[in-house]
Amino acid sequence: MKSRKILIVTNAFYPDISPRSFRATELAIELVRQGHSVKVLTHPRKGCEEFCKRYGIIFKDLGHITWPDPIVKGSGLVRLFLRLVKRFSILLFEYPHIQIIPLLKKGLKGESGYDALISVAVPYPIHWGVAAVRTKKNSLAKVWIADCGDPYMGQENDTFKPPFYFGWLEKKFCRKADFITVPTEASIKGYYKEFHSKIRVIPQGFNFESIKKYDGPLNTDKIIFGYGGMFIPGRRDPSEFLTFLNSLDDSFHFEFHIYTITPGLVTPFIAESKGRIQLKPIVERNELLYEMSKMNFVVNFENVGSKQTPSKLIDFVIIEKPILSIKYGDLKTNVILEFLNKNFTNAFRVENADQYRIENVAQQFLDLIYK
Repeated sequence: MKSRKILIVTNAFYPDISPRSFRATELAIELVRQGHSVKVLTHPRKGCEEFCKRYGIIFKDLGHITWPDPIVKGSGLVRLFLRLVKRFSILLFEYPHIQIIPLLKKGLKGESGYDALISVAVPYPIHWGVAAVRTKKNSLAKVWIADCGDPYMGQENDTFKPPFYFGWLEKKFCRKADFITVPTEASIKGYYKEFHSKIRVIPQGFNFESIKKYDGPLNTDKIIFGYGGMFIPGRRDPSEFLTFLNSLDDSFHFEFHIYTITPGLVTPFIAESKGRIQLKPIVERNELLYEMSKMNFVVNFENVGSKQTPSKLIDFVIIEKPILSIKYGDLKTNVILEFLNKNFTNAFRVENADQYRIENVAQQFLDLIYK
């Protein structure tokens, strides 16, 4: 197979802990392993250059986002005001990530001759920046693949919809991209119909063999289960589930371990739980999966709608744990009680696990280049 020259442009990369970081990082490693030349244009991070050298990836510094991010501090009306400033800075102006556009104009200067450019969003200014640079005179690459996680204009899991004027930027990058890749079939609905012919479904991919799993005996004194990820009020919301757990009497011996960067929806339930609900320190993905492999089962909090699918489900497949899937507003207490009694008959099923192997995912990207 002919070696290809590939440029990956991404905001998130190792050692960031996020689905988009895993997407770009795992793809870069696998493409190099298959014999291709890969350059990654991303922000500098501690250990990133050394990591790239270790795996044969060419690193290029995109520069830092330097525009100040509004800081929420103080109390009362001052804190409320600062929260509104921060929230609407993101909503109305995509601030501060909008700075990625001028950073990309500078970072892509002099780059050309690639077989493929793969831009990885979120945030979407990654795609907007590439679209601003790519012209007929300077195509940067033979093929531009705009890889998307959650939809932007068609998203379902934020409280507010993006303003209409960002639709112009979305249509601009969709017109210029040769392919738009999304992780699930359902995601296609989140994009303008006029571009559906460009969309290809390529799921999130991981190296299954790189994950160390616990293979000893599980705790027999109590049932232990866990969750790792963000929460979203009214959507990916744990409050109903936690309320039910706290309603159970002391005859239920369990611990629910939660790893999250959004603890606000959890902390009100901790004191009443008598130690059964526990907030854990954030850890690196491989360590998190090792800890979860010691548990009896894992918990997934479902998104609203069908356009966004948590990539953590793939992690749960890798560690081979039963999945208790919780939908806000439709709490199935009978299923929860089954799980607490180690009956996993109604566990959520993830079909065709091999589709998430990184070697298969990388090949799907390469197939677009060969076309």
